[in-house]
Amino acid sequence: MNLNGILTLAVVVPFVGAFILPVIGRWSERLRNGLSLIFVLVSLVAAVALIPTVTAGRTLLVQWAGFNLFYADTLAVFMAFVSSLVGAIIVLYSFGYIRHYSWRNEYYFMVVLFLGSMMGIVFSRNLLILYLFWEITAIACWRLIGFFREKSYVLKADKAFLVTVFGALVMLLGFITIYHQTGSFDLGQIQETLQGQPISNLAVTLILFGILSKSATVPLHTWLPDAGVAPSPVTALLHAAVLVKIGVYVYARLFLASWTIEPVWHTIIPAIAAVSALVAAGAALLETDLKRLIAYSTISQIGFIFLGLAIGNEIGIAGGLLYILMHGIAKGGLFLCAGIIEQNTHTKDITKMGGLIATMPVTAVSFLLCAFSVMGIPPFGGFFSKYMVMTGAVTSGQIAIALTFLVGAFLTIIYLFRVFTLVFFGESKLAVRPLPAEGSPVMVFSVALLGALSILSGLFINFPSHFVQSAVQQIIWVQSAVNQILGFIP
Repeated sequence: MNLNGILTLAVVVPFVGAFILPVIGRWSERLRNGLSLIFVLVSLVAAVALIPTVTAGRTLLVQWAGFNLFYADTLAVFMAFVSSLVGAIIVLYSFGYIRHYSWRNEYYFMVVLFLGSMMGIVFSRNLLILYLFWEITAIACWRLIGFFREKSYVLKADKAFLVTVFGALVMLLGFITIYHQTGSFDLGQIQETLQGQPISNLAVTLILFGILSKSATVPLHTWLPDAGVAPSPVTALLHAAVLVKIGVYVYARLFLASWTIEPVWHTIIPAIAAVSALVAAGAALLETDLKRLIAYSTISQIGFIFLGLAIGNEIGIAGGLLYILMHGIAKGGLFLCAGIIEQNTHTKDITKMGGLIATMPVTAVSFLLCAFSVMGIPPFGGFFSKYMVMTGAVTSGQIAIALTFLVGAFLTIIYLFRVFTLVFFGESKLAVRPLPAEGSPVMVFSVALLGALSILSGLFINFPSHFVQSAVQQIIWVQSAVNQILGFIP
């Protein structure tokens, strides 16, 4: 099979395969479960197969009836790899977690459709196709957040849907504005038409509104902590692998790898990210609901990614992209650990736990390893990412922004250590005796794998950093070419 065929399979197999799963599930749950994992693994294997080609500087373009459909460069393949890797582990974890509940056919359908839509967004060449997949993720997200069907849960799912869909409609207006400016929705044709000129500030504002709503950035963030009512694998998908990462990817794809924006945005966006990171970290300090606390942590950490991408220099962009991977692995692990804890203790209140390390040692160690990466403790993967982002901010002269994020990083250490201490150490405050055990082996294996990846990704940082550096070089090459066109560089 040629490389274009592999690229097509990465999108089509999970997206189309999702519709088969409910039918298969009526006859065999085991086959349905296995197929759901296989469909996601196809995307992962396809991404891995494309790595040598794109890191060598080649790009791929899939056309249909003369229409540019899918496009792959290093940035796209990197994001596909991260999403499908973490997504596959989450699907594996689901085998143990979701077996206790009804509507399992719908669950696997929506999860795989969710991941397939992410592949569509990542590889889209056309803004309208990107928008279509963007909205499909919102529909899947809506059904998954309201999975347990309780009225209060459904209302929170509706809130998430309304915020993200309204943001998407505003973003669509931005796409239309670009069409009026360039006469095309195709990313490549838009780039050729602009000839290095920045897109209009109106278009940037509209698109950025959609990006920030999807990435749950302050003040468009309140739907994400409320989404903690969803099953834990779903919250892991929302925070680690797919949903909130869509926004940062589209930011990188449009404003770094495709077009240019006015220099003022390189100050405005880091300021927004800094406020979001600090406010969310403060909220996490006060929160006692385990999943809401980790959700606030996500909002805060997304700020670090936006900072790295928005400051626009090479080390900052590299740090931001690297943190997409490191945060995806670690935050996925934290939410899956929270799922084990919640399912066995029947509470999310960290003040009512304690002493769980005695009966949940693997979960405890895995939680700590993932938390160390999110904190940015060396030699975990998160340390290198945050160090590069902060260095990029200082290098660009944004000292105040860098200091704000330094405070946010310090608060991250405080609230995650607080969680670990209250949940796993001290005397148990749980009413049940004896203390609950860890439960399903497949769930424990999944969190242990993510914990191990959190430390291994730091110990062997050369492998992901080489991948990221290739993506950064492509982005910097585009920016350099644009600067030459505009006459900024002799």
